[in-house]
Amino acid sequence: MKKRLTITLDEKILKNVDSVIDLLYIRNRSQAIEFLVGKSLGENKVAVILASGPSEQLKVSKNEYRPTARIKESSVIEMAIKNLRENGFKRIYVLGEQPVLTSIFNLIGDGGRYGVKIEFVENENSSGTAASLRSLKGVIKSTFLVVAGDTIFNKEGITKLWTHHFKHPAIATIMVTSSNLILGGSNVPIRKSPLKVEGNTITKVFPRLTKGLKDSAIIFASIFVAEPEIMEYSGNWLEDDVFPKLADKGFLYSYLSSEEEFHIHSKEDARFVKI
Repeated sequence: MKKRLTITLDEKILKNVDSVIDLLYIRNRSQAIEFLVGKSLGENKVAVILASGPSEQLKVSKNEYRPTARIKESSVIEMAIKNLRENGFKRIYVLGEQPVLTSIFNLIGDGGRYGVKIEFVENENSSGTAASLRSLKGVIKSTFLVVAGDTIFNKEGITKLWTHHFKHPAIATIMVTSSNLILGGSNVPIRKSPLKVEGNTITKVFPRLTKGLKDSAIIFASIFVAEPEIMEYSGNWLEDDVFPKLADKGFLYSYLSSEEEFHIHSKEDARFVKI
């Protein structure tokens, strides 16, 4: 929750603050200060990689899971960590069941050689993505980024999403894309939530679909920025339970991306990734 406070600023600093106000996204000094403080804390940013779900369902081969699937000379999880590090995310939490976490740890260790600190949080028999995320309630106390552990994402996109979040009174800002930009999922159907968007505000989150998505429907792109308050909301799933509640209250915003969203659900998917 936001708290009111009184501060005193040097006149020169105040002029710099006022220069950020564009009357469109940043409409007053409070929003400008919040935006600038958020950017200044960039090197201490926190990210969460959701590798949750039944471990057997996340397998792409006998000894590989979706996050550890090989992508040429790298892997899904290594590409994610490098992109996060290059955007100032130095504290990373990885959530999942023990077999998946063990596989990831055997590949990347504690993150030291990548210049980040990784903490593994076991979710035994997690009932959904929201339930998994709530295992960090009280642990994360500032704005954070969440990415899906089976998704290839663009580092420029998360920078723009992060900056965009501070321009609105949002509890969560989710990256959205067009349904015809989803790639991968050759063996496992991808369930996606169609969205109703007015400007940057998401006004309605519809139930997830595996079939019947309209061409160019606006959908959630598996990456979002959130405030710790999101973990106060009940429900097992982010898309089915938490996001609809935030939308109803006017606390869910969007950032539209034209990037292709690539899910790794099989060895075949991994072969088609361009890096």
